[in-house]
Amino acid sequence: MKSIAPKRPRPVAAHARAAVAGLLLAALATSAQAQDAGRGKELYQTHCLGCHYERIHKRDPARSLVRTLPQLRVEVGRRAEQTKQRLSVEDVDDIAEYLNQSHYRLAK
Repeated sequence: MKSIAPKRPRPVAAHARAAVAGLLLAALATSAQAQDAGRGKELYQTHCLGCHYERIHKRDPARSLVRTLPQLRVEVGRRAEQTKQRLSVEDVDDIAEYLNQSHYRLAK
């Protein structure tokens, strides 16, 4: 006789990606390590300038959705995820620190 084992559900890629993205965003929002703005500038120029020119950060601050440094980190992480950039939490923190020092000037 043949043994009938229950079928395992297939992994749901969208749910897995959403879970990973949620964990990444939570880590970014609560990151407390020292950031390196110089390194962030290099990362930004290497990974972000191709599609995201710096002038976008100089728009009217009243129109920006980013109001806090944790929100800025989350937005950098979201953009990296959308473009399939393989950036570490430290990379995202450094880019956010660079953008904060050079454009946003949000309170820490």
